[in-house]
Amino acid sequence: MRLQPPNPVVTPVSAVPTSPEERTEGRWGLMGLSLLFLLLLGAPVLALLMNAFPAQPWLRLQDPVVRMALRLSVVTSLTATAASVVLGLPVAYLLARHQFRGKELLDTLIDLPMTIPPVVAGVALLLTFGRMGLLGRTLEAVGFRVAFSTTAVVLAQTFMAAPFFVRAARAGFEAVPLSLEHAAMTLGRNRWGVFWSISVPLAAPALMAGVVLAWARALSEFGATMMFAGNLPGVTQTLPLAVMSAMETDLQLAISISLLSLILAFGALAGVRLVVRRWAG
Repeated sequence: MRLQPPNPVVTPVSAVPTSPEERTEGRWGLMGLSLLFLLLLGAPVLALLMNAFPAQPWLRLQDPVVRMALRLSVVTSLTATAASVVLGLPVAYLLARHQFRGKELLDTLIDLPMTIPPVVAGVALLLTFGRMGLLGRTLEAVGFRVAFSTTAVVLAQTFMAAPFFVRAARAGFEAVPLSLEHAAMTLGRNRWGVFWSISVPLAAPALMAGVVLAWARALSEFGATMMFAGNLPGVTQTLPLAVMSAMETDLQLAISISLLSLILAFGALAGVRLVVRRWAG
């Protein structure tokens, strides 16, 4: 019997360890390119901070217009986030777990608000819920006016923010092993019991991240709100709209409101990272 020589072991190029000098050179190259990106993001934030603090923004934020805008922004954005979770949670689970005809179309429709200009979204909402809109004329007939009201603010924010929650929730559900859900059902749990006791707890970090992203997007919504709800102080004027109004009369007030919005957004993102890290630990 003829013995065959052993096959030579071929080491993949990607598995060959590089020298310390090569690793250091690659790291510095990546850090140099990353510095340009950080400069693009950090310079405007730094400029805002440098112009805000000398003007004592905490004093200007006592303005009644600012307090009304802040109160309205918090209430409407939280309401829009809750609506995004209630409406988006079953859609996210459906996309993550089931194949059906029209899934690609539904997927595209969910992504649409993230790609179209917010002003276009506002026009579409106005043509739907306005006085002579597709659904607005029926609502007006029963005495319920949507456009240019606080309800319009919530609808605009939900329309623009819900896709962010759905995307994050879908990714979270897809990361849950399907075998765990099947095992729970073999032990007698029904579909809803498995959903609330297995799927939601395991996908909780992604769900929480989606909630914060949706809230931050709702809080910063401007274009759709402006077109669909208007800019009425105390009724539809949120923080972004208050910045636009202040830019026409008082630049320092606009900078102060912008700083407040920046702090809210940064706090939300930092908070969700901390919670997700603790949850994962």
